[in-house]
Amino acid sequence: MSDIIEVATLAAREAGQYLMECFGSSYAIREKADRTFVTDADTAAERIVVDHICGRFPTHGILGEEQGLSAGSSDYLWVVDPLDGTHNFMRGVRIFGVCIGIVRRNEYVGGVIYMPCDDECYVAEKGCGATKNGVRLRVSQKQLLAECSVSFDSVLREDVEIRCEALRRLASTCFNMRMYGASSRILSYIAEGKLDVAVEFDDKPWDFAAGACLVQEAGGVITRQDGGPLTLEQSGYIAGNQRLHDEAVALVRGIDG
Repeated sequence: MSDIIEVATLAAREAGQYLMECFGSSYAIREKADRTFVTDADTAAERIVVDHICGRFPTHGILGEEQGLSAGSSDYLWVVDPLDGTHNFMRGVRIFGVCIGIVRRNEYVGGVIYMPCDDECYVAEKGCGATKNGVRLRVSQKQLLAECSVSFDSVLREDVEIRCEALRRLASTCFNMRMYGASSRILSYIAEGKLDVAVEFDDKPWDFAAGACLVQEAGGVITRQDGGPLTLEQSGYIAGNQRLHDEAVALVRGIDG
Protein backbone atom coordinates (compact mmCIF):
# COMPACT_ATOMS: atom_id res chain seq x y z
CA MET A 1 0.00 0.00 0.00
CA SER A 2 2.88 2.42 0.61
CA ASP A 3 3.38 2.96 -3.12
CA ILE A 4 -0.32 3.72 -3.55
CA ILE A 5 -0.29 6.25 -0.71
CA GLU A 6 2.85 7.83 -2.16
CA VAL A 7 1.19 8.33 -5.54
CA ALA A 8 -2.03 9.62 -3.95
CA THR A 9 -0.08 12.15 -1.91
CA LEU A 10 1.95 13.34 -4.89
CA ALA A 11 -1.18 13.62 -7.05
CA ALA A 12 -3.13 15.52 -4.38
CA ARG A 13 -0.31 18.00 -3.84
CA GLU A 14 0.19 18.61 -7.56
CA ALA A 15 -3.55 19.10 -8.13
CA GLY A 16 -3.69 21.42 -5.12
CA GLN A 17 -0.81 23.51 -6.42
CA TYR A 18 -2.64 23.83 -9.74
CA LEU A 19 -5.80 24.97 -7.92
CA MET A 20 -3.81 27.66 -6.11
CA GLU A 21 -2.59 28.96 -9.47
CA CYS A 22 -6.24 29.22 -10.60
CA PHE A 23 -7.63 30.59 -7.33
CA GLY A 24 -8.82 34.15 -7.74
CA SER A 25 -8.48 34.11 -11.53
CA SER A 26 -11.13 33.73 -14.24
CA TYR A 27 -12.29 30.33 -15.50
CA ALA A 28 -15.34 28.78 -17.13
CA ILE A 29 -18.21 27.73 -14.84
CA ARG A 30 -21.01 25.31 -15.66
CA GLU A 31 -24.09 24.49 -13.54
CA LYS A 32 -24.82 20.77 -13.22
CA ALA A 33 -28.24 19.11 -13.01
CA ASP A 34 -28.08 18.91 -9.20
CA ARG A 35 -27.60 22.71 -8.97
CA THR A 36 -23.93 22.39 -8.05
CA PHE A 37 -21.19 23.87 -10.20
CA VAL A 38 -18.12 22.62 -12.03
CA THR A 39 -15.27 24.81 -13.24
CA ASP A 40 -12.41 24.33 -15.67
CA ALA A 41 -10.22 24.06 -12.57
CA ASP A 42 -12.19 20.99 -11.36
CA THR A 43 -11.75 19.09 -14.61
CA ALA A 44 -8.09 20.02 -15.06
CA ALA A 45 -7.24 19.08 -11.46
CA GLU A 46 -9.01 15.75 -11.90
CA ARG A 47 -6.97 15.10 -15.03
CA ILE A 48 -3.78 15.65 -13.03
CA VAL A 49 -4.86 13.08 -10.44
CA VAL A 50 -6.09 10.55 -13.00
CA ASP A 51 -2.86 10.80 -15.00
CA HIS A 52 -0.87 9.97 -11.86
CA ILE A 53 -3.06 6.95 -11.10
CA CYS A 54 -3.08 5.60 -14.66
CA GLY A 55 0.64 6.10 -15.01
CA ARG A 56 1.44 3.87 -12.03
CA PHE A 57 -1.62 1.65 -11.62
CA PRO A 58 -3.28 1.19 -15.02
CA THR A 59 -5.43 -1.76 -13.84
CA HIS A 60 -7.00 0.14 -10.94
CA GLY A 61 -10.53 1.51 -11.21
CA ILE A 62 -11.26 5.22 -10.80
CA LEU A 63 -14.45 6.94 -9.67
CA GLY A 64 -14.13 10.68 -10.26
CA GLU A 65 -16.71 13.34 -9.47
CA GLU A 66 -16.37 14.78 -12.96
CA GLN A 67 -15.36 11.80 -15.13
CA GLY A 68 -17.56 9.16 -13.49
CA LEU A 69 -16.55 5.52 -13.15
CA SER A 70 -13.74 3.84 -15.09
CA ALA A 71 -13.81 0.21 -14.08
CA GLY A 72 -10.49 -1.60 -13.72
CA SER A 73 -9.45 -5.22 -13.43
CA SER A 74 -7.91 -4.74 -9.96
CA ASP A 75 -9.55 -4.92 -6.53
CA TYR A 76 -8.55 -1.28 -6.00
CA LEU A 77 -10.83 1.67 -6.71
CA TRP A 78 -9.63 5.27 -6.43
CA VAL A 79 -12.38 7.73 -5.49
CA VAL A 80 -11.45 11.28 -6.48
CA ASP A 81 -12.85 14.73 -5.77
CA PRO A 82 -10.34 17.05 -7.45
CA LEU A 83 -11.87 20.21 -5.99
CA ASP A 84 -13.99 19.67 -2.90
CA GLY A 85 -15.60 22.96 -1.95
CA THR A 86 -16.11 24.32 -5.47
CA HIS A 87 -18.56 26.99 -4.29
CA ASN A 88 -16.02 28.26 -1.75
CA PHE A 89 -13.35 28.26 -4.46
CA MET A 90 -15.60 30.25 -6.80
CA ARG A 91 -16.39 32.84 -4.12
CA GLY A 92 -12.79 33.34 -3.04
CA VAL A 93 -13.26 31.46 0.26
CA ARG A 94 -10.06 29.67 1.22
CA ILE A 95 -11.74 26.41 2.31
CA PHE A 96 -11.35 23.79 -0.40
CA GLY A 97 -9.28 20.69 -0.94
CA VAL A 98 -8.31 17.70 -3.03
CA CYS A 99 -9.71 14.35 -1.85
CA ILE A 100 -8.36 10.97 -2.94
CA GLY A 101 -9.76 7.83 -1.33
CA ILE A 102 -8.62 4.28 -1.99
CA VAL A 103 -11.14 1.46 -1.64
CA ARG A 104 -10.37 -2.26 -1.82
CA ARG A 105 -13.25 -4.74 -1.89
CA ASN A 106 -15.60 -2.11 -0.44
CA GLU A 107 -13.21 -1.28 2.41
CA TYR A 108 -11.70 2.20 2.89
CA VAL A 109 -8.00 1.39 2.98
CA GLY A 110 -6.36 4.72 2.18
CA GLY A 111 -7.06 8.42 2.01
CA VAL A 112 -5.30 11.67 1.23
CA ILE A 113 -6.79 15.13 1.72
CA TYR A 114 -4.74 18.15 0.70
CA MET A 115 -5.84 21.65 1.74
CA PRO A 116 -3.71 23.83 -0.53
CA CYS A 117 -4.42 27.23 1.03
CA ASP A 118 -2.92 26.04 4.31
CA ASP A 119 -0.47 23.49 2.84
CA GLU A 120 -2.03 20.80 5.05
CA CYS A 121 -1.65 17.23 3.82
CA TYR A 122 -3.69 14.59 5.66
CA VAL A 123 -2.72 10.97 4.99
CA ALA A 124 -4.22 7.70 6.21
CA GLU A 125 -3.50 4.06 5.48
CA LYS A 126 -5.47 1.20 7.00
CA GLY A 127 -3.63 -0.17 10.01
CA CYS A 128 -0.99 2.57 9.91
CA GLY A 129 -2.80 5.53 11.47
CA ALA A 130 -3.55 9.03 10.22
CA THR A 131 -1.27 12.05 10.01
CA LYS A 132 -1.27 15.73 9.14
CA ASN A 133 2.05 16.86 7.61
CA GLY A 134 3.63 13.84 9.31
CA VAL A 135 2.13 14.41 12.77
CA ARG A 136 -0.13 11.66 14.16
CA LEU A 137 -3.82 12.53 14.52
CA ARG A 138 -6.47 11.53 17.05
CA VAL A 139 -10.18 12.31 17.06
CA SER A 140 -11.77 14.36 19.83
CA GLN A 141 -12.05 12.60 23.17
CA LYS A 142 -15.09 14.56 24.37
CA GLN A 143 -17.88 12.42 25.79
CA LEU A 144 -20.81 14.84 26.06
CA LEU A 145 -22.52 16.25 22.98
CA ALA A 146 -23.43 19.32 25.05
CA GLU A 147 -19.72 20.26 25.01
CA CYS A 148 -19.21 19.65 21.30
CA SER A 149 -18.86 21.51 18.01
CA VAL A 150 -20.96 19.77 15.36
CA SER A 151 -20.74 20.23 11.59
CA PHE A 152 -23.97 20.20 9.57
CA ASP A 153 -23.41 21.19 5.94
CA SER A 154 -26.44 19.48 4.40
CA VAL A 155 -28.48 21.33 1.78
CA LEU A 156 -31.64 22.51 3.54
CA ARG A 157 -33.69 23.17 0.40
CA GLU A 158 -34.20 19.41 -0.03
CA ASP A 159 -36.25 17.25 2.37
CA VAL A 160 -36.71 20.44 4.36
CA GLU A 161 -38.75 19.07 7.26
CA ILE A 162 -36.48 16.08 7.85
CA ARG A 163 -33.23 18.01 7.67
CA CYS A 164 -34.44 20.97 9.68
CA GLU A 165 -35.67 18.61 12.38
CA ALA A 166 -32.26 16.91 12.45
CA LEU A 167 -30.62 20.33 12.68
CA ARG A 168 -33.01 21.39 15.48
CA ARG A 169 -32.29 18.25 17.51
CA LEU A 170 -28.54 18.61 17.13
CA ALA A 171 -28.47 22.37 17.75
CA SER A 172 -30.57 22.04 20.91
CA THR A 173 -28.21 19.38 22.28
CA CYS A 174 -24.67 20.38 21.28
CA PHE A 175 -22.56 23.40 22.24
CA ASN A 176 -22.47 24.94 18.74
CA MET A 177 -22.95 24.20 15.03
CA ARG A 178 -20.52 24.80 12.19
CA MET A 179 -20.83 24.89 8.38
CA TYR A 180 -17.67 24.83 6.23
CA GLY A 181 -18.93 23.97 2.75
CA ALA A 182 -16.33 21.27 2.14
CA SER A 183 -16.11 17.68 3.41
CA SER A 184 -12.34 17.86 2.99
CA ARG A 185 -12.29 20.43 5.80
CA ILE A 186 -14.99 18.77 7.88
CA LEU A 187 -13.55 15.26 7.94
CA SER A 188 -9.95 16.42 8.32
CA TYR A 189 -11.05 18.47 11.33
CA ILE A 190 -12.91 15.44 12.74
CA ALA A 191 -9.74 13.36 12.41
CA GLU A 192 -7.70 16.17 13.97
CA GLY A 193 -10.09 16.64 16.90
CA LYS A 194 -10.94 20.23 15.97
CA LEU A 195 -14.53 19.18 15.27
CA ASP A 196 -16.31 16.60 17.40
CA VAL A 197 -19.18 15.36 15.21
CA ALA A 198 -20.22 15.71 11.56
CA VAL A 199 -23.72 14.99 10.23
CA GLU A 200 -24.26 15.09 6.46
CA PHE A 201 -27.21 14.15 4.27
CA ASP A 202 -25.89 15.04 0.80
CA ASP A 203 -22.23 14.13 0.48
CA LYS A 204 -21.36 11.64 -2.24
CA PRO A 205 -18.61 8.96 -2.19
CA TRP A 206 -16.02 11.28 -3.77
CA ASP A 207 -16.69 13.72 -0.92
CA PHE A 208 -16.23 11.24 1.93
CA ALA A 209 -14.09 8.31 0.70
CA ALA A 210 -10.74 9.89 1.60
CA GLY A 211 -12.05 11.25 4.88
CA ALA A 212 -13.60 7.93 5.86
CA CYS A 213 -10.22 6.24 6.13
CA LEU A 214 -8.74 9.34 7.78
CA VAL A 215 -11.39 9.38 10.51
CA GLN A 216 -11.20 5.64 11.13
CA GLU A 217 -7.40 5.63 11.35
CA ALA A 218 -7.56 8.57 13.78
CA GLY A 219 -9.69 6.39 16.08
CA GLY A 220 -13.10 7.62 14.99
CA VAL A 221 -16.26 6.13 13.52
CA ILE A 222 -18.06 7.05 10.30
CA THR A 223 -21.29 5.38 9.18
CA ARG A 224 -24.59 6.01 7.44
CA GLN A 225 -27.08 8.19 9.31
CA ASP A 226 -28.77 5.05 10.67
CA GLY A 227 -25.47 3.69 12.01
CA GLY A 228 -25.03 1.08 9.26
CA PRO A 229 -21.84 0.55 7.24
CA LEU A 230 -20.84 3.41 4.96
CA THR A 231 -20.87 2.30 1.31
CA LEU A 232 -20.21 3.89 -2.07
CA GLU A 233 -23.87 3.50 -3.07
CA GLN A 234 -25.24 6.21 -0.80
CA SER A 235 -25.11 9.84 0.26
CA GLY A 236 -24.39 11.26 3.68
CA TYR A 237 -22.74 10.09 6.90
CA ILE A 238 -22.31 10.65 10.63
CA ALA A 239 -18.75 10.82 11.99
CA GLY A 240 -17.13 11.30 15.40
CA ASN A 241 -15.66 9.26 18.22
CA GLN A 242 -17.66 6.16 19.20
CA ARG A 243 -19.55 7.77 22.09
CA LEU A 244 -20.50 10.95 20.23
CA HIS A 245 -21.25 9.12 17.00
CA ASP A 246 -23.73 6.83 18.72
CA GLU A 247 -25.46 9.79 20.40
CA ALA A 248 -25.71 11.68 17.10
CA VAL A 249 -27.14 8.61 15.32
CA ALA A 250 -29.76 8.26 18.05
CA LEU A 251 -30.80 11.90 17.57
CA VAL A 252 -31.03 11.71 13.79
CA ARG A 253 -32.35 8.20 13.24
CA GLY A 254 -36.06 7.76 12.63
CA ILE A 255 -36.90 11.39 11.89
CA ASP A 256 -38.53 10.42 8.61
CA GLY A 257 -40.38 7.48 10.15
